[in-house]
Amino acid sequence: MSALWRGSRVAKLRIASGLVLFTHALFHFINLGLVLVSVEAAAAMQEVREAIQHSPPGSLVLYGALLSHVVLALARLAGMRRFRMPLSAWVQYLFGLAIPILLIPHFTFARLADQEFGVNVQIGFIAGLIWDTPDGWKQALLLIFVWVHGCIGLHMWLRMTNWWQRWEPVMAGLAVFVPTWAMAGYVAEARRITALLADPATAPLARAGYNWPDAATFATLIDIRHATLAAFYAALAATALALGLRRLLARRGTFRVTYVGGPQVTSPRGPTLLEISRANGISHAALCGGRGRCSTCRVIVEEGGDQLPAPSEAEARTLAAVNAPPDARLACQIRPTEPLTVFRVFRGDGRHNRAHASEGEERRLAILFLDIRGFTARTAGQFPYDVVFLLNRFFDAIVPQITGAGGSVDKYLGDGLLAVFDARDPATSARNALVAAQGIGSALDTFNTTLKAEGAAPVHIGIGLHLGELVMGEIGAAGHAPRTIIGDTVNAASRLEGETKTLGVELLVSAPLLQVAGHDTAPLPLVSLDLRGRDRPLDALPVARAARLDAALAAPGPAASG
Repeated sequence: MSALWRGSRVAKLRIASGLVLFTHALFHFINLGLVLVSVEAAAAMQEVREAIQHSPPGSLVLYGALLSHVVLALARLAGMRRFRMPLSAWVQYLFGLAIPILLIPHFTFARLADQEFGVNVQIGFIAGLIWDTPDGWKQALLLIFVWVHGCIGLHMWLRMTNWWQRWEPVMAGLAVFVPTWAMAGYVAEARRITALLADPATAPLARAGYNWPDAATFATLIDIRHATLAAFYAALAATALALGLRRLLARRGTFRVTYVGGPQVTSPRGPTLLEISRANGISHAALCGGRGRCSTCRVIVEEGGDQLPAPSEAEARTLAAVNAPPDARLACQIRPTEPLTVFRVFRGDGRHNRAHASEGEERRLAILFLDIRGFTARTAGQFPYDVVFLLNRFFDAIVPQITGAGGSVDKYLGDGLLAVFDARDPATSARNALVAAQGIGSALDTFNTTLKAEGAAPVHIGIGLHLGELVMGEIGAAGHAPRTIIGDTVNAASRLEGETKTLGVELLVSAPLLQVAGHDTAPLPLVSLDLRGRDRPLDALPVARAARLDAALAAPGPAASG
């Protein structure tokens, strides 16, 4: 069994156990906030949750996931070969280490108190027990640490998927709402129970309702908490010792890595090539975070490739997707043990090779594709000078509408152009694209009026507007690579522009762009288009005249035409 295959299985187990724990935490937090609706509703939900998690299968899955996640995390920590990580990774690690320390007291006074001592552990019992104490603040921190740790893990796992990127704004809102909801419920219930316990008339009844532990039971629970914490601290110490020994032994066996056009470094055996690059401060692209999905970390192995193991199935699949040559490998997937000479396909050392922009940057932006209708037939038999003169006059008329709305022309395509609207967020980009499209329509009307006065035929255009994921980067030979955009979004915008001719309209605006711009598409007369290269239809709003885009959006019905 290869190390890569084992690593894949371990990663899947870590993800699966994390999902179980995240699901448990999510419903627990929803349950906490439900006291804001009613105490009875919160109690009813808790009964359902406990019936599931206290059942033999539920306990096996939950505590198996907890044990697996902790053991895998400590094992991963013990095996770490570098400590240069993004801030989000540091936050996830540190919060993850703090969670068991804060969780053990909660587990002791909740689950054990319930199972072993018959305490009626409702939300109010825990809230009233620790409110306005240091433990109360610690449990509030536990809620935040668990949620942030889980959200970072979920985002890192799903961030490369299209559906997650589409729903990311919604998920971000939920990520803020859920802990706020839970914290508000915790505070409200704690205050209610504290008031009951402080009132001599209601305190005995409240304590009896929870089967409040006596002093001896509390002492036993405290001893259990201390013993469990000591065991976890011992596990942390063992992990630190293993980490230290591993790093000490690693220094005894090193090898050389030479980067073409770059430095030569010495590394211990064990890390991936990407980890070696980062540990030595060498710029090395990895858009997916080193998960073998994006291929931007790939290298051409010039020497030493015969000493590397064959690519795993996952690595081979990623390399095949980009038509990589036989000597290409993913730096995040290979663990060299012998001297190696590599060329980074995407790199960032500045002068001798491409700039950092050549590595590509994933963005979610609006783009505009425009083409002049019937231009070839119109200019047939004209002198080249006249053709160029007309095109330049046309572009002089419409391009200011693009740049004035915050866009830029990515490239001119003969009698058309491709424009991108780079903005701080997708919503701003989408709104700017709509402003530009209407401005182009108005500028075209003025331009055609001038042509008519000159006795020339008017110019007719088609515009496709779309918003989605695209890659921005320098594409071309080193030293001659303009910054441009590529991706399915560009293709879709081009296809939309092509459909304007079929529908007899000037403009087609995709539903995703309208929605991101804040428009309700439900009442709009959208058309469903089967575009070549897409596996599902794309809804779009047809607008007969781009200059009347505002009217088409404000008055649902037939597309604005006059």
